[in-house]
Amino acid sequence: MPASVEHLVDYGHALEFGSFITPSAANPNAPVALAQISEASGLDMVTYQDHPYQPAFLDTWTLMTFVAARTDRIRIAPNVLNVPLRPPAVIARSAASLDLLSGGRFDLGLGAGGFWDAIEAMGGGRLTPGQAVTALEEAIDVIRELWDTSEKRGVFTDGTYHRVHGAKRGPRPAHDIPILIGAYKPRMLALTGRKGDGWLPSYGYMKPGDLGRGNAAIDEAAQSVGRDPREIRRLLNIGVLSRDPAEFAERLARLALDDGIGTFILAGDDPSLLQAFGEDITPAVREIVARERGERGTDASPVRSAAFLAARREGIAYDDLPSRLTAIEPGDFGYADVRATYMRGGTPGIVLQPDSPQQVADAIAYARRHPALPLAIRSGGHGVSGRSTNDGGIVIDLCRLNEIEVLDAERRRVRIGAGARWTEVAAVLGEQGWALSSGDYGGVGVGGLATAGGIGFFAREHGLTIDRLRAAEVVLADGSIVRTDASNRPDLFWAIRGAGANIGVVTSFEFEVDEVGEVGWAQLAIQVDDVATFLEGYGRVMEASPRDTTVFLVMGGRRPGQPQVAQFYGLVDSADPDTIIARLQPFAELGPLVQQSVQLTTYAQVMANADLGPHHGSGEPHSRSALLEHVTPEVARAAERMLDSGAVPFFQLRAVGGAVADVAEDATAYAHRAANFSLVAIGGDPGRLDRAWESIADHADGMYLSFDSSLRPERIAEAFPPATLERLRAIKAEVDPDGVFRDNFAIDPVGSDAA
Repeated sequence: MPASVEHLVDYGHALEFGSFITPSAANPNAPVALAQISEASGLDMVTYQDHPYQPAFLDTWTLMTFVAARTDRIRIAPNVLNVPLRPPAVIARSAASLDLLSGGRFDLGLGAGGFWDAIEAMGGGRLTPGQAVTALEEAIDVIRELWDTSEKRGVFTDGTYHRVHGAKRGPRPAHDIPILIGAYKPRMLALTGRKGDGWLPSYGYMKPGDLGRGNAAIDEAAQSVGRDPREIRRLLNIGVLSRDPAEFAERLARLALDDGIGTFILAGDDPSLLQAFGEDITPAVREIVARERGERGTDASPVRSAAFLAARREGIAYDDLPSRLTAIEPGDFGYADVRATYMRGGTPGIVLQPDSPQQVADAIAYARRHPALPLAIRSGGHGVSGRSTNDGGIVIDLCRLNEIEVLDAERRRVRIGAGARWTEVAAVLGEQGWALSSGDYGGVGVGGLATAGGIGFFAREHGLTIDRLRAAEVVLADGSIVRTDASNRPDLFWAIRGAGANIGVVTSFEFEVDEVGEVGWAQLAIQVDDVATFLEGYGRVMEASPRDTTVFLVMGGRRPGQPQVAQFYGLVDSADPDTIIARLQPFAELGPLVQQSVQLTTYAQVMANADLGPHHGSGEPHSRSALLEHVTPEVARAAERMLDSGAVPFFQLRAVGGAVADVAEDATAYAHRAANFSLVAIGGDPGRLDRAWESIADHADGMYLSFDSSLRPERIAEAFPPATLERLRAIKAEVDPDGVFRDNFAIDPVGSDAA
């Protein structure tokens, strides 16, 4: 596209307005107050020039950080940052940090330099105009690489002016920070078109026709690398173009409609002028532009970049999404935070985040229109079994359904959304002096655990998590939203307690929780000289312990030249120190104690052991699970052989039994009530893990769904005894005959060919 004065275009960008304030050091509070006035007047952004060599100015980074802390909504940007005096790797860290601290309110304006005498005086190097453009392009590449945390490897670039060798990535900004480039000359305009997110010149430095020529050059460069020119926002620093407000608004509207300007930034330190600009001028400009765009039929919808569209997976109707349903695609900035689980990497084709049961129904309907694609339901936790993400399929992420509500304080009845995390639940319940058994890690999502079983620190005393469930709201495969409890659709209520992933999507649970005071929290490390004897001893001591005591065991294989060590961790439900010590003493006597920590604390504090930030798991660890009635000598020797194989770096025994066995085998779909222990082994090589597991498999009496990643057909019969499986198949035939929920230990409905 040739550069021409006749290049008149409206890119359809939503209009934005900002202020350009002098970072004067004479009155340090003034540029801060002007930012607050800008925000109060409705402006969208506040910007500051960056001249580190100017002693009359405040440091721009420091000022922007202070302004971010003193404002709530307005975006902040340098206008533009002096890159020759700021190493790009440091810029990347600083920008990401300010974006995180401000809640995603930072934009990054960059300039190639100028005022080279002053830059040299501050220790920077002098560059020719061409060299400065090359240096800026290299800087942009470094900055974007460091922001990209989807890769684990360090950043290596060997540019002419900027080099990083193994720099660690991150932190990841709160949003996709746009890079705005202050450009006037052809090479800078071309760089803006290729790699910029916005063009930021000053109107006072431009001659008639420069906007048209600049737009044309940027558009041509953008198209040369496969970009849509509309991806690049056009910003403009302006002065007061007219003292007449109506004429001022009309001139800005013409710049928007004829020259594609989407953001106008008013330079000036007069508070009354900024107030008038925000309150009077900007509404008038928006009105004129909206009217003419309507008459012209201008498409003002957001533009998807070429890179975004290229990341889409085949076979997914991205343009046929239910309205108002949040969807995250592979090209979205937020995709890196939703693609994986705590322990496993994934590359789903789309992640849907409903915020109501009706939106869950909409998401399921969308999935039904894609029967060939994998479907994962995620409540936000570990996803050890691997069913919470996939490759190229659909993920329904329930993270927005995270409410925690006390329904009846007298009956200790609470409603918990499927997307809440257990550390959040424990904190809310702890305020009432209550608790609900919920695994051993606060980052686990409620939905997955509360439909599989829920083996936690109170299981021996109060039962599984599902044993405290009194009602649930479920979205079925046909989109119907139903409430189920012991008297209302009792078959459904029976099934979701142990096989819920097959039946529907539980959106909320109603639990009757327990009164719990302070507890003893113990972590013991014990040297193990004879693995089989030690494991058998643990099983014996655990079964003999009172129900108020639950201790889990974790260990790995032998390491050359180092003693083998097992970790005990668990609870004693007592506030009496002597009782706590007495309960733990038999465990401590199983071998030489090499480390110990015993605290009197609350269950909420025990479960406050999780980072609730996004999960960035990678790879595909493999796990196997077994439920055991006892740790017999045969089981102990088999476990020792498995650990000695080197295939199992993580081996865990969890105590069950006690109150779990008080519930009848056929009362819930979780049927293995006689088991006193849950065993899990995790390894990186599925073949080696399966071979090592053979010595354990013969002793298993069932398995726990959440801890087994294998896809062996026989796993279904291991998870559910014959009578349980027959009943589940009949229920499956009623509520999900087409097998919509088929990717998590799928049960074939009665009458299906597979069955």
